[in-house]
Amino acid sequence: MDLEIKGTLTKIGETVTGTGKDGTPWQKLTYLVETDQTYNNLYAFEVFSQEKVEQFKKYNVVGNKVSVKFNVNTNEWKGKYYTTLQSWRCTKDDVQAPEKETVQAETEDDLPF
Repeated sequence: MDLEIKGTLTKIGETVTGTGKDGTPWQKLTYLVETDQTYNNLYAFEVFSQEKVEQFKKYNVVGNKVSVKFNVNTNEWKGKYYTTLQSWRCTKDDVQAPEKETVQAETEDDLPF
């Protein structure tokens, strides 16, 4: 299932680092996107891994109109459930009106009928 939301990037959190159970380092970043809907219009997304965090920071700034593709991930820990929105693509959403095509009128009428 492909989930997508469009809105304005309102906040980019600090990069959080840590070490996994197997000793490998990890990084994650949380950012907020606000849509123009009346209710349920604020979404917190996570970007996980050093490469993805660096890529996100390189191309995104607060105030950008963005389109975010994401997965919903739920984990259980000590009988409680935690749901996160894992962003896998965040692109600038250039909402520009398409230019009108100009139709060139033919000056000659060479139709056979």
